[in-house]
Amino acid sequence: MNYLAHAYLSFNEPEILVGNMISDYIKGKKQFDYPSPVQKGIRLHRQIDAYTDAHPVTKELKSFFKPQYRLYSGAFADVVYDHFLANDTNEFTNEASLEKFAATTYKMLDPFTALFPAPFSKMYPFMKTHNWLYNYRYSWAIEKSFGGLVKRAAYLTESTIAFEIFKTHYHSMQECYTRFFPDLKKFTINQLDELMKL
Repeated sequence: MNYLAHAYLSFNEPEILVGNMISDYIKGKKQFDYPSPVQKGIRLHRQIDAYTDAHPVTKELKSFFKPQYRLYSGAFADVVYDHFLANDTNEFTNEASLEKFAATTYKMLDPFTALFPAPFSKMYPFMKTHNWLYNYRYSWAIEKSFGGLVKRAAYLTESTIAFEIFKTHYHSMQECYTRFFPDLKKFTINQLDELMKL
């Protein structure tokens, strides 16, 4: 559920952004119920997820969580990636630029709320009010995100250990992000370029 990364990798294309943000809640052929540009965003989200999951650096990052959380290690890794993206001065030069990006993202999403699937529609006001996209830069917000992940998961009961793992291996995880994100950004630019030609 790395919302910041999916928002950022929509490259200020509103309909792509919508599809990218709601994709996890759209199953199978339901994607075809949406306007074509939103469908492209849904497809882009899935391409980003597939690329991320298959990347060797993601496997390395997941390995920190895997002994304790097994199948859910990827979900924790996604949140970690958002934290380091929020603090990446190559992408957001300072706090103000991240804050501006977050505000712009909400402003772009607001006209499309009627298209939101029910779970995202229910969650979005909390995302906006509590400014999740901006607050991912803080460790306390990552702790809360881990807790939210556990609430949504069928087979998890705690996130305290996950947050301890995050703190203990912080710099190693940051190195994983640094090696991974440029590859993901380049991949996404190419995929989006192909999608926009369709």
